[in-house]
Amino acid sequence: MDRLQTLKKSLFFSSLSEPILKEIGPHFIEEKYRRDDYIFFEGDFPEWLHIVMEGRVKLIKHSDTGKDIILQIFTPGDMFGEASLFDRKPYASSAQAMEPSTILKMSRKDFFLFFGRHPFIATELITELGRQLREAHATIKSLAVDRVEQRIAHILLKLADKVGVSQKGGIMINLPLTRQDLADMAGTTVETAIRVMSRFTKSKFIKPANGKIFLLHPQALQRVLEGKDDSEPAAAGRKS
Repeated sequence: MDRLQTLKKSLFFSSLSEPILKEIGPHFIEEKYRRDDYIFFEGDFPEWLHIVMEGRVKLIKHSDTGKDIILQIFTPGDMFGEASLFDRKPYASSAQAMEPSTILKMSRKDFFLFFGRHPFIATELITELGRQLREAHATIKSLAVDRVEQRIAHILLKLADKVGVSQKGGIMINLPLTRQDLADMAGTTVETAIRVMSRFTKSKFIKPANGKIFLLHPQALQRVLEGKDDSEPAAAGRKS
């Protein structure tokens, strides 16, 4: 994917005309990151607008106990870290590459110069920030009140909606996920994540597929999310 295609794929920039995209394109630089490299750390001062060009990036919140929680996963076309550009407060979380990734970066200064020349993009920016805010609220709610089975079902359905590929018999989540990734996204232990995924596999809701996850029965996962799954073991509770 080249720079122009990446901007067209971005929810924020996709509504702009091609001449405007060609105007802004040269203001981005490309930086490559290896798997597990950090793009920025919690507490860093924000100086860049970031867009994923290739690869996958996770937004992580570090806790005082050393337990990390994955707040979001960004894929090509996704913009991240932009909220901090406006309030000039340090990043509240860290961004880390999940695989070899290329990131488009525009300096805060260039972004606001562009914003000043094209103020109509404020609508797109508000829409994008609103979408991310709703997603953050859903994550906070899930971590606070849902059982671990519901949290993992929510994650699988969200990823299927974001990076899922419809195939015969179900939906492939087109993203390699480790057991640790799932545990960090659900705010639980690896052992509990394995237990829940094993239960979902035995129930034929999902199946492993070469390091990825294939959803065989998304409707069943939706019932788990809604607390309507009668087959759930009574002892499952809200273990974490």
